[in-house]
Amino acid sequence: MPITVKALQKTGPDQPFRVTTIERRDPRPDDVVIDIEAAGICHSDIHTIRNEWGEAHFPLTVGHEIAGTVSAVGGDVTDWKVGDRVGVGCLVNSCGTCEECLADQEQNCLEGNVGTYNATDVDGSITQGGYAQKVVVNERFVCRIPDALPFDQAAPLLCAGITTYAPLRRWGAGEKVAGRAKRVAVLGLGGLGHMGVQIAAAMGAEVTVLSRTLRKEADALALGATRVLATSEEDFFRAHRGEFDLILNTISADIPVNRYLGLLAPRGVMAVVGLPPEQQSLGFGALIGGGKVLAGSNIGGIAETQEMLDFCAEHGIAAKIETISVDEADATYDRVVAGDVHFRAVIDTATFADAAAE
Repeated sequence: MPITVKALQKTGPDQPFRVTTIERRDPRPDDVVIDIEAAGICHSDIHTIRNEWGEAHFPLTVGHEIAGTVSAVGGDVTDWKVGDRVGVGCLVNSCGTCEECLADQEQNCLEGNVGTYNATDVDGSITQGGYAQKVVVNERFVCRIPDALPFDQAAPLLCAGITTYAPLRRWGAGEKVAGRAKRVAVLGLGGLGHMGVQIAAAMGAEVTVLSRTLRKEADALALGATRVLATSEEDFFRAHRGEFDLILNTISADIPVNRYLGLLAPRGVMAVVGLPPEQQSLGFGALIGGGKVLAGSNIGGIAETQEMLDFCAEHGIAAKIETISVDEADATYDRVVAGDVHFRAVIDTATFADAAAE
């Protein structure tokens, strides 16, 4: 039978969150039921539910940074058991048979993957996300959370962690260049950037944070950066031309792309994970000169997500968070947009217990 749980939901982009009840689908033989302990707030949640990326399916519960405990498993499930510490990220299903799925790149499923929220589920319903008490997920889309990672600090890793880990790994942040550590610049020190700094430093890179001001310098150095540069300084782009092997661009704002590409050394890479609403301007000469690469990256596959979680546990990496209750979600959204959250906000789902459902 379907499972009824409390959840945070909006009925429209300009409506407040309300605590209500939603139905999770009747678990199938290959499904896992998870009691959610913590649900991270991602800027993607905000973009989606405010219709900034197109019209969402309302009423809608968002959230794709989910950490919790297995409470039930289907009869065909072999890899998970009740009591396991697990997480769910941005995906809850894919075809499993196309070349991308077979290559552990489910995020690129050629038949179209199923997002954790605002997508069409296997039963034809619209998927509802992790701002809730429970979730039902196909067993292939569950990851194990190592014991070293607390649920609330692990939850944002299911999106922010893999979003930054995947391009840093793909473009060899830990590799040597002419016998020295790779020089990695992280553009922006927000929810994504603060994970990128920690991961790149743990991989062995020499990490520089690029920010408009030096306001977050102490934070950046504490996270593992060796220095912070203010991009607003006069002659910044000239002074640091050709300095970096890899730039991880985590900001979702309009930037002078050509000028930032000028900061790359020959054969350098700018990996983009921030998605600004504006179209960006690019002159091909900025790529051709020096044989540079401008690349995009969108989360990672399930196997790589598990690899990231294990890497973070091994290196003592976790999201830096503020924990909030269910009744603080609206105010926290405004704080996320204003850049006032330090660095990720996570909903303590235990606070559903005292919230009355409408």
